[in-house]
Amino acid sequence: MRFLALLATFSLVLGAQEASAEIRSKALAIHHRLFTLDTHCDTPMRMSDRWDVGVRHEPGKRTSGTQDLVRMKEGGLDASFFAVFVGQGPRTETGNQAAWEKANAVLDRLDRMFAQHSDLCGRATTPAEGKRLAQAGKRAIFLGLENGYPLGTSVERVDHFFRRGVRYITLAHTADNDLAASSTEERDRPDGGLTDLGRKVVARMNDLGMVVDVSHISDQAFADVLKVSRAPVMASHSCARAIADHPRNLTDDQLRALKKNGGVIQLCILGDYIKPPAADSGRRKAERDLRRRVQALGGWQNLKDPKVIAGFEREWEALIEDYRHELPTVKDAVDHIDHIVKVIGIDHVGIGTDFDGGGGLRDCSDVTHLPRITEELLRRGYREADLAKIWGGNALRVLEAARRVAR
Repeated sequence: MRFLALLATFSLVLGAQEASAEIRSKALAIHHRLFTLDTHCDTPMRMSDRWDVGVRHEPGKRTSGTQDLVRMKEGGLDASFFAVFVGQGPRTETGNQAAWEKANAVLDRLDRMFAQHSDLCGRATTPAEGKRLAQAGKRAIFLGLENGYPLGTSVERVDHFFRRGVRYITLAHTADNDLAASSTEERDRPDGGLTDLGRKVVARMNDLGMVVDVSHISDQAFADVLKVSRAPVMASHSCARAIADHPRNLTDDQLRALKKNGGVIQLCILGDYIKPPAADSGRRKAERDLRRRVQALGGWQNLKDPKVIAGFEREWEALIEDYRHELPTVKDAVDHIDHIVKVIGIDHVGIGTDFDGGGGLRDCSDVTHLPRITEELLRRGYREADLAKIWGGNALRVLEAARRVAR
């Protein structure tokens, strides 16, 4: 009897493994069949004379980053929004000018990428261009400006960035700027929301067909944007606050307002937004220590010495690697998608990983792991049509809607 019981258990385990392998194989086939779009990554921050985005870097190494053009193809990622990121600095004429010059320097670097690696990628400014590039076997690279700081106090600069290929602007980042209040600004005053300049910028973005990105901005600024924008908006890399109580995430009421606007929220797989670590975790303590030492030198935006900057970046990468076992999993991330779909439906959710900007899970730490998200969604009963919406269809709809409003 005991032998028969063991045999039955073995048969059940074997059957489960075979079923799992079948789902994995099916998910991989679907994933590579879909048009897949990641609406936010910070890979341009890593690009330099020493780090070539057109060369394959071995996954898992600290110097490799989380993606390059070669690994994007391996991971079945057809398109990505490369962020032109500028950290918030002093809101002065000098600070605004420095931010303007940095943003344009990043765009110059991306222009060189398009020229140097035209066999691997191309610039996309419309959904149709993105799909044509994917059909040609190239990675479609859209551009987004993360933080409106480089606009300074000039609405006209929106036109400049549009001409350079930028198709969304994240109005603020980790601190308030002249456009909007940030969700993570430490303030001892009421949330100011969207400024008068911010309202003019949103209106001009609508005129041009640029998508307004509401990730990073405060709750009041979010509400103000939805009152002003004539086009659907996008949260390019955010999660559900009902699942993870972080100010960077959207509440259920905000999700419902986003649906009414016709917009989309793109799941960010940065660990703290998926499942915040316990207050007493080793990672939390190590992060606080590193941030204190950086702040003592004036903050990231005021670091000048390349050796000092490189040293802190190595410490940050080592910290992430050392505490990777504490990171949430793909299952935790898909819990957010389940919740969002329950609240506002399948037509308003997508994926914006934040790769190379802190994004990464215990079992999805590299662009080559993205099919694991598709696999988990398939396990939970999502159909291929649903997956097509999550992996790009919904975001492309918002991009196209912004263009229609402009026309």
